[in-house]
Amino acid sequence: MARILAVSDEVDDRLLGAGLKALDVDLVIACGDLPFDYLETLVTMANVPLVYVPGNHDPELRRRPSDISPEDIVKPFSFRPDDYDRPGPRGCVNLDGRVRDVAGLRVAGLGGSMRYTEGPNQYTQKQMQRRAARLEMRVRLEALVPRRPAPPRDIEVLITHAAPLGVGDDDDPCHEGFAAFYGLVARLSPRVLIHGHVHPYGRRVEDHSIVGTRVVNAVGHRLIEV
Repeated sequence: MARILAVSDEVDDRLLGAGLKALDVDLVIACGDLPFDYLETLVTMANVPLVYVPGNHDPELRRRPSDISPEDIVKPFSFRPDDYDRPGPRGCVNLDGRVRDVAGLRVAGLGGSMRYTEGPNQYTQKQMQRRAARLEMRVRLEALVPRRPAPPRDIEVLITHAAPLGVGDDDDPCHEGFAAFYGLVARLSPRVLIHGHVHPYGRRVEDHSIVGTRVVNAVGHRLIEV
């Protein structure tokens, strides 16, 4: 079992002191829209891996097609030195559209929100459907590599910035969720989907479920055991 600290959207100063070490986490997951220096502080103080996806307020972090190496396609599951050479917070790994094994878990990610301006990390429903299909293909490629023991499921954790459509999202154009996440969850069977983007503003946040997958809003911070 892995103990995860999930963070998103709102800086929590309580995590910047000795309290973070006392949480004794195995992995930090960030779901977007957090200052890069905050993430760099968390990965340094926690001294465990930190993986993240970008939010709609984050800068453009995607590489051009000419920057993508053959290893990005042939070996989508392993950590490589170039994971840490990409744009973004230092010492952290961007999982947007990618899958990695980390802290004993197979984790995949899709960043971004519904398109409402011309800024980066924003997508229409159709665009996210295509991104979800590409991510699923990358997960399937992993099955071509022999593993012992065989994985019990395709992934354990799916991290997104936006929520699934109708499951913890909001009805305004910016905070509407993505329908593509339904099919992705149904086919990849993660134990948990962790998202941000939807601020509770003091309201109690309830977890949801999609076909047996727990859906968790990580705005601020949440502790999750998987």
